[in-house]
Amino acid sequence: MCFSKTHLTYNKDILSRDSGECAICLDELEQGDTIARLPCLCIYHKGCIDEWFEVNRSCPEHPAD
Repeated sequence: MCFSKTHLTYNKDILSRDSGECAICLDELEQGDTIARLPCLCIYHKGCIDEWFEVNRSCPEHPAD
């Protein structure tokens, strides 16, 4: 049943200012990075969340949502 859930969608953007670290790779989110903003407003490097969604179907920081 859980595999029937589709993964979250996100908005792709270019980060306008440094914004902490990516919770997936733990590298800094720096101005100019291509990011993905999830509906819960969490942001990650686009490449990181694309790889995450190959295995998982939810936000890394909010798995119950």
